Parts: sequence; structure tokens; C-alpha cells
Amino acid sequence: MLTGNGLRIGYGGRTVVEGAGIRLRAGEVTVLLGPNGSGKSTLLRTLARLHRADGGTVVLEDEVDALGLPAREFARQVTLLPQSRPAPVGVTVRDVVGYGRHPYRGRWRGGDPDGARAIERAMRVTGVAGMAERPVDELSGGEAQRVWLAACLAQDTGVVLLDEPTTFLDLRYQIEILDLMRELATEHGVAVGVVLHDLNQAAAVADHVVLLSGGAVAAAGTPAEVLTSERLTAAYGIRVEVEVRGGAGQVTCRPVGRLVSAGY
Repeated sequence: MLTGNGLRIGYGGRTVVEGAGIRLRAGEVTVLLGPNGSGKSTLLRTLARLHRADGGTVVLEDEVDALGLPAREFARQVTLLPQSRPAPVGVTVRDVVGYGRHPYRGRWRGGDPDGARAIERAMRVTGVAGMAERPVDELSGGEAQRVWLAACLAQDTGVVLLDEPTTFLDLRYQIEILDLMRELATEHGVAVGVVLHDLNQAAAVADHVVLLSGGAVAAAGTPAEVLTSERLTAAYGIRVEVEVRGGAGQVTCRPVGRLVSAGY
């Protein structure tokens, strides 16, 4: 479990997230939602120690100060797939996926007996095994996205953080990435925290939703509790219709633009 409490985060003296709290539980998918500039990615980067918090705490398993752990130890427990990643020239897919094993390796890339198995599994489940020897800089944006996700999975951590992982992917791989997140949580007990923009994808995959607006947590809870028409309309500044169907309470969201409202 990874928990952020009372987090205050800023850039250049300007606070962009104030008093945010979030708990990522083992075996569950937590989705961060909100309009652009609401602080979703900033909060995720702070949980991953890529952005310094000006206040608050980040704790692993209720007692370990995550911000005080040595970098290598932290990287064995938490990994992040950021929005943007480099495209190293001439480096193969297999080698990029192998970057995820860095926290387990000693000097000269030794001391990692589980490395080969972890790399092969990560490539297989993300669908990139067939391109293992291809240079990453020759791949499409969607293919490269899956390669970097494989590198995160190869890191073999208990907490996986994903910042807009379906960006650049076609419909098939968007759904496969959502299925993979669900599998990591349900079958492997991983705590998954993910930033998404698609409200219906969030409703389909999330156990918990954290809705941010204006740098603060506007609501947190199950999809049915958080994804209401009133909350979403207030957060996004556009009317959002919400329908809850069936005994499982599946939520469907429908943003309504000006032309739709006018009958076009």
C-alpha cells in the first residue's frame, strides 16, 4: 500500500496541489481523474518521488517513510510509467525492457538471477515479444508506449503508477492495457494508480476513483460514488450525463456539448 497524506505540491513557489490525500491499496486499481491542470500528474509524480512535496507525507505499508528510502530500495517497490519517455537511438526493445531491472543489478549488470524471466514475461504480457530485437526508435508511438510499459512491469514492484498509459494506443491496445491493469491488481496483488482522461474507461477498470479539481481532491470513492453528474459537471465545466445500469452499478458517462444540446 502507498499512501499520500496532506500533500502540498508546487512549482516555482506556486502551489498547484494543496492538502491532497490518496491511498493505493494492494489488489486494487485507483484512477485519478480531473481536467487538465487539476494536479493529477503532479500528484502521481510526487508519489513516485520525481517531484518534491512541499508538505505532507508519502508512506509505504502505513509505516515506512517512502520519501526517506534509498533510491534503489524505493525503486524495488514503486515504479512509474510517465507521460513522455525518450526514444534511445539504436537500442533494442529487449534492452529497453531490461532497464526495468536496474534496481536489482549490481555493477556490470550482474546479480539479477530473475532478470531474464521478468523481462520475457513483461514483453509477453504487453505484446512486444515479437519485436524484441527491433530498435525502439523505429517503432510507432503506440508500440513504444507498450515497450516502456513492459519496462515498468519488468521492475516487478508492488506499486505500479501509470500516467495516461492509453495515450497513442489504438482501441485494441487501450483495452488490453486496461485488462493488464486489472490483471496486475486482481491476480498479482499489485497496487495500481493510474491517470486517465476517459471517464468510461475509468468507470470500467477502477475500484476507487479520486477526482481532482483546482489542485484539490473534490471526491474519492467507488466509481458509482464519485462519477455523478453533479460532481463531473462541476469539475469539468461541461454538462456530463451519467447513467448507472444493472446490479453491479456499471457507470456510463456522456459529456454533452453545445451542438448536442442544440439537437445537432
